[in-house]
Amino acid sequence: MSPSLRRALLIGCAIVLVLALAGATYQGVATALERRQFPHPGRLVDVGGHQLHLYCMGSGSPTVVLEAPATAMSSAWAWVQSDVANTTRVCSYDRAGLGWSEAGDAPFTPQAVPAELHALLQRAGEHQPYVMAGAELGAAFASLYASTYPDETAALVVIDPPGRYSSSLPSTGATTFLTVSPWLARTGVLRAMRTLSNSAAGLPQPAAGALSSFLNRPDHLTRAASELARWDETVQMAEAAPLRRQLPLTQVQVEGRDRVALLANRRDGQDVADAIARAIRTVRAPRR
Repeated sequence: MSPSLRRALLIGCAIVLVLALAGATYQGVATALERRQFPHPGRLVDVGGHQLHLYCMGSGSPTVVLEAPATAMSSAWAWVQSDVANTTRVCSYDRAGLGWSEAGDAPFTPQAVPAELHALLQRAGEHQPYVMAGAELGAAFASLYASTYPDETAALVVIDPPGRYSSSLPSTGATTFLTVSPWLARTGVLRAMRTLSNSAAGLPQPAAGALSSFLNRPDHLTRAASELARWDETVQMAEAAPLRRQLPLTQVQVEGRDRVALLANRRDGQDVADAIARAIRTVRAPRR
């Protein structure tokens, strides 16, 4: 190798290193500021070795429990939750490792999601019966909860549920990108590009800012990638899970293929809230 080529390679490596360090510093400072700007709106509840974030609004029965789409968190439900809170009590939460929830020591498994949610609701003192509502991958988790705890589930609402013939099936490119996104986040590249965080723009503040912040956080994205990696297993489990006979089931389709922005559109959020309201009325209707 010629001296000039060696010198050019060394200079190139030095530039890359400086940019990486600058990006990491930018990421660290921005994250520290966002931690203070967007504190968790709900409460942290111990579910056995780690804490999950639960945010509830409104009053009345049945209690609506919201399961977020893949990559998203409780803030994604901002439009829907504020609307439903006018009718009854409604709770959103962050699955382990997402948003403000701690990951715990155990790796992600689909089977653990309904069990941890059950522990969260019980220890938080949230009263059943529940109307379980989930969007996209969250619809699969909501179905698993309804199957695992049939006596606690009064109705089930699924928004763009994943399945063999569903348009919400993640593309290979999207899965690959999410796998490398924690590394892009650590160097500040993801934050600078706003590739994921722009999806939160349609939500009201402070939910939009909070979701945007976590979509640039490597810890959140690492757990999101783990969930996405077991998409097929989760969907298969949900499709095979038996539901209680005569369980009221409502399915809603909304426009768009962006899983993060699935609920950010105000009109779509209103459609989802209306569907949940219909499920609530069904549960409240006197039995004949």
